[in-house]
Amino acid sequence: MNSAAALAAALALSLPLGLTPRAAVAEVTSRTIYKQQSWQVRVVNYDNKRLRCVAQVSQSGNIFSIWASPTSQIRLQFYSRDWAFGPRHRGNLKVRIDSYPSWRMTNAELYKHSVLFNLPSSSKGSKFLLEVARGDALRLYNSRGQHVRSYTLAGSRASMSALIRCVKALRSGKSGAKGSNPFD
Repeated sequence: MNSAAALAAALALSLPLGLTPRAAVAEVTSRTIYKQQSWQVRVVNYDNKRLRCVAQVSQSGNIFSIWASPTSQIRLQFYSRDWAFGPRHRGNLKVRIDSYPSWRMTNAELYKHSVLFNLPSSSKGSKFLLEVARGDALRLYNSRGQHVRSYTLAGSRASMSALIRCVKALRSGKSGAKGSNPFD
């Protein structure tokens, strides 16, 4: 199996999340476990003791994050201090990675300074993550096709691998994520 196929298989089996905007303000601790170029991968622990892994790239206050946990969906987050969405708004956007075809992300949650989108847990979600790992730049567009932001993907391949390792560590309980119940 080549490295791209291995990455796709690992992503399909191991990466999900359920970050809600309310959980984002409850962050207690965060530890960087990997850095590569503009990317970093962190383990985040919230007040509710839920551990998450996040791979993110940040440029001038604009952040693209991929949130994952061992038990829920993968969530993309686009953040900018320049945005100010009201509560409970929804919107459609497009994402393009390099010269790959655009991805339509319908019904994304627009909350305060973030656009949040759950990736499908199907092969489409894995394909998107593979494009992120292989890509050089991700461009975010509104539903009318107007450019909104760009993010570098330099270092994303190694960071995606670190994200997979992080989620696997949470699954195996190496981070204290599991309790004493062997059926969890």
